[in-house]
Amino acid sequence: MKLIVQIPCYNEAATLPQTVADIPRNVPGFDSVEILIVDDGSSDGTAEVAARIGVDHIIRHPRNMGLARTFSRGLRECLVRGADVIVNTDGDNQYAGDCIRDLVAPILAGEADIAIGDRGTDRIDHFSPLKRLLQRSGSRVVRTISGLDVEDAVSGFRAYSREAALSTNVLSEFSYTIETLIQAGNNGIAVVSVPVRTNPVTRESRLFKSIPSFLSKQLITLLRSYVMYYPLRVFTAIGMLLVLAGTLPVVRFVWFFLQGDGEGRLQSLVIGGVFVVVGFITLTLALLADAVAMNRRLLEQTLRSVRRLELGAQGMPADEGAAEAPAAGETPPELPAERPRRAAG
Repeated sequence: MKLIVQIPCYNEAATLPQTVADIPRNVPGFDSVEILIVDDGSSDGTAEVAARIGVDHIIRHPRNMGLARTFSRGLRECLVRGADVIVNTDGDNQYAGDCIRDLVAPILAGEADIAIGDRGTDRIDHFSPLKRLLQRSGSRVVRTISGLDVEDAVSGFRAYSREAALSTNVLSEFSYTIETLIQAGNNGIAVVSVPVRTNPVTRESRLFKSIPSFLSKQLITLLRSYVMYYPLRVFTAIGMLLVLAGTLPVVRFVWFFLQGDGEGRLQSLVIGGVFVVVGFITLTLALLADAVAMNRRLLEQTLRSVRRLELGAQGMPADEGAAEAPAAGETPPELPAERPRRAAG
């Protein structure tokens, strides 16, 4: 059994050494523990620091591609290197490394395929009351939509079984946390929360630059994911509301017409008729969207099968963007830039 801890990094040269030092190299249930970083176009020498401190695998993006794409790339690289379980953590040393043992325990026990680290955001001192409220409210919304009992939905400290990693597809460009949970709930993947500890803050969050910006991006991700995975619910609800809104003025017109007072009230009939027609069109779109969603599920199943075939192929070469860490005392090699590659799927 192999465990690979992946760390998406963007300008983490100052904090990466402590993050790596805190990761246990012996975890019960695994024969080996390896560390992989994805340097997302850092300009502070993050990749060189990673090579110097003994990181096992280094992937480098020639330019910044964002957290979501970096996380997705990391999952792929861990699968290529034979990971049975993948742990994702942050490069700013936010999460206590020794909690990795607790995080992977439900997966080893066969109780879940994804484990999410619960930071206990209500107890984190450096979180403002407003930020705690947003975290708590956001997690509640995600639990309702996904049907998963997850306490800390935006936690980046999480563990994936190999099967769960094969089934994960990230389409968001901002963050992967919410989308992957809604996707897991839609796919029937078992997810559990595991209490974890956090370390003192080392820098400000790069995702939480401002409350309005964070909320708008997360809401867009939430709405897009919900529409993608539950289109029948969304379009049916919208269609029924439109039909109801159109029925009321039509009934109003009929009422006055039967009493001989229909003249001058045609605007109610016109407006109501427009709403009813648009509502029925939306209901038709609901059926079409549901058919598209079913086709997407078939495509995801095909993609999983293709990934298994690719990963099972003998002699699969490592990507050009990968560089192995040098032995202790050696000069870190010049790390090659990643070649442009077509997005999977």
